[in-house]
Amino acid sequence: MSQQTVVLKVGMSCQGCVGAVNRVLGKMEGVESYDIDIKEQKVTVKGNVEPEAVFQTVSKTGKKTSFWEAETPAPAPTEPETKLVEVKPTEEKPADTPAEPEAKPVDEKPAEAVAAA
Repeated sequence: MSQQTVVLKVGMSCQGCVGAVNRVLGKMEGVESYDIDIKEQKVTVKGNVEPEAVFQTVSKTGKKTSFWEAETPAPAPTEPETKLVEVKPTEEKPADTPAEPEAKPVDEKPAEAVAAA
């Protein structure tokens, strides 16, 4: 085994969850250090460990565990939300269709003025 850093996403909702993860990592062979971040739901383990072994050990706590994927999901949902907001006014416009016949005579008057000029 070689020196590695393993990062896991672990579903922890309280200090009891953190304690459970803390206990199993404290007993695991090869672990030199680890950091448990409850806010990020992130567990970082450093040492002479295999990623799969760390995953299995943390999974034994019963917490939902997966390998941490380096990605930024925050910007992606913003774009579809913006599109949805744009779609809503478009859906409302068909209800405003009675206003369109009023707009046509207004458009015709400037056309007559252009024709007269």
